[in-house]
Amino acid sequence: MLQIIYHDDYLVAINKPHGLLVHKSMIARDATEFAVQLLRDQIHRKVTPVHRLDRKTGGVLLFALDVETLKQMNLLFDQGKVSKKYLAIVRGYCDDEGTIDYPLKKENGNLQDAVTHYRTLERTEIDVLFGKHSTQRYSLVEVIPETGRMHQIRKHFAHIFHPLIGDRPHGCNKQNRLFKEKWSMTTMMLHASEVDFIHPSIGELVKVEAPLQMEFLRTLGFLRFQFNGLGQI
Repeated sequence: MLQIIYHDDYLVAINKPHGLLVHKSMIARDATEFAVQLLRDQIHRKVTPVHRLDRKTGGVLLFALDVETLKQMNLLFDQGKVSKKYLAIVRGYCDDEGTIDYPLKKENGNLQDAVTHYRTLERTEIDVLFGKHSTQRYSLVEVIPETGRMHQIRKHFAHIFHPLIGDRPHGCNKQNRLFKEKWSMTTMMLHASEVDFIHPSIGELVKVEAPLQMEFLRTLGFLRFQFNGLGQI
C-alpha cells in the first residue's frame, strides 16, 4: 500500500518510495510496478501526476483527480507558484547556504536556465578509512529548486563537487561503492520533503509534507547525523 499524505476531492499525494517509477517508461523496462497504477488501484480512481519525480527520488508526489484540476496545477507549476523542498545527503562539507545558477542541456542539446537554492542543515565526519582519507565528511542539505529541469538537483550538486550519495551516473562512484560495501546502501539520498501551493479549487494554502523513509533514516543514523526534522513512516 502506498502512503497517502494528502487527499481531497481534487488532488491526492503520496510519499513515493525510492526506486518506484511514476509510470511506465521505455528507459526502465525492468520495472513491473508503477505509482500511477498502484495508486489508481488503491483509491479506485483515475489519477494523473502533475509533476515529475525521479525513480530514485522518494517523497511527495502529487496527482490530479480530474482534467480541470490537472490543467490548473500545470498552470501553477508553469508560473512558478508551487514551492518544492528536498532533503539530500551529499559528499563533503557544503557551504552554509548558496545558490547554484548553472544552465543544463536538454535532450536536444539546447541550454535551459537552471537555479537551485540550498542551505546546510548539519554536517558530520565519521571515522571510516577509505582511499587516502582516514575520515569521511558529509552534509545534510535542504534544497529549494527555483526551476524544474530534469535531474537538476543531482547535476547541480555534482557541479559544485558535492554529489548526492547513491546517485548514478552523476554522483561519486567511489563513495557509492563505499556505501554499498560497508553499509549495503544503494538508495539515492534525495527526498522530496514538501510541496506548497494555493489550492486552485479551494483557494487555501496547502502544505504537503512527506516523512523520511526507512533507508534515508538508516543512513542518517550510521552517518551520525542528529537531524529529526521530519517524522518517519
